[in-house]
Parts: sequence; structure tokens; C-alpha cells
Amino acid sequence: MDPQTHTAPLFVRAVLKASDGVLCAERWVLQLLMALLLGLVLLNVVTRYTGHPIYWVDEASVFAVVWLTFVGASIMTRLRLDFAVSLLTDKLGIRSAQLFKRLATLGVLLFGIAMLYMCWIWLDPVGIARYGFDAKAYAADSFNFLYTLKSQTLEWPIWVLQLIMPLFSLGFTLHALANLMEDLDLVERRDFPEFGVSSPDAVN
Repeated sequence: MDPQTHTAPLFVRAVLKASDGVLCAERWVLQLLMALLLGLVLLNVVTRYTGHPIYWVDEASVFAVVWLTFVGASIMTRLRLDFAVSLLTDKLGIRSAQLFKRLATLGVLLFGIAMLYMCWIWLDPVGIARYGFDAKAYAADSFNFLYTLKSQTLEWPIWVLQLIMPLFSLGFTLHALANLMEDLDLVERRDFPEFGVSSPDAVN
């Protein structure tokens, strides 16, 4: 941790520490999902080649790709590997470009907060708790059938599989907040050599 981080306000240090913890967990989850996806694909190839296909493998692979995509997107946000259009900022001065960069990071943060809010409305944990976690009674009154649905072949609850959305939104928002604090010069911008990404590789 650099000296500037030690002198930063408590809230800033707490956000950065939480972001680092989430990023570390996401890195492990990403590796596990990649290994799982590789195993599922190889299993699918072998079973189809031998004439004994396992039908749930296809669905499991799809869900693995979905989780892999969202976890990877959250990591890319913290590493600043998200796409950026620099047509305007390249023609501005240093201060103006820095201002636009801060506004862009703020926009990312607001988008993350909006996703968290929408996930709260969509999952409605308070609503289903009022019905004693009775999914059918809750769906009958709210017309929210999320908790009654199951996947086609695995027959797993859809709400469990789609928990990646609020988890992604939380990590995405936390990383965006950490990036904004760096852009505001509250702390020094950090590199993450454990990911094999150097500063020139970063887009944003």
C-alpha cells in the first residue's frame, strides 16, 4: 500500500480495501469458472463422440459462460480495460480531459447504482419474505415468477443462477467507486501486476 493510501480518509481506505478483496475473490472465481467451462466442453465432446451425450452439459456450459462473462466484466472495470471513446478527449487540454474522465467514471458509478436498484426491485427480497418465502403465493399476487422458475434440464432454481446479476452489480459499483477515488486524486492510481496488465494496456 502506497504512503498516499495511508493518509487517505478512512472511507476511501475502506472502499479500496473492499474493492481489493472483491477483486481477489473474482480472480479465483474466474479461474474456477474457466476450468469448469473447459471441463464441461471436453465432457460434452467425449460423450457425444461415444454416442452417449449428456443433455444437461449444454445448459451448464451456457450458465458457466454467463457467470464467466459478468465476473470478467467486473474485473475489467477495476483494471480499466473497459472500452472508451477518446475522440473528444484527445483534442482537449490536460485539465479538460481529466474532467471528462472523472465524469465518465462517475457515469459508470451511477450506472452501477442503478443496476443495484433494479436488482433490488427485481429480486424483491422484502416482498417474498412477507409471504414466508412461499414462491407460489408471492408470484400469484406480484406476478413475479422468478422464484417459481427452474432451468430446463438441470432443474435448478432460476433465481439462484441469476444471482450473478446483483453480485456483478455490487462488484461493478464498488470497483467504479474505487476508480473514481483514484481519478479524483484522493489516492494514487494502482496497478495490478498479478493480472498481467500494465498501465499502457489499460483503456480508460
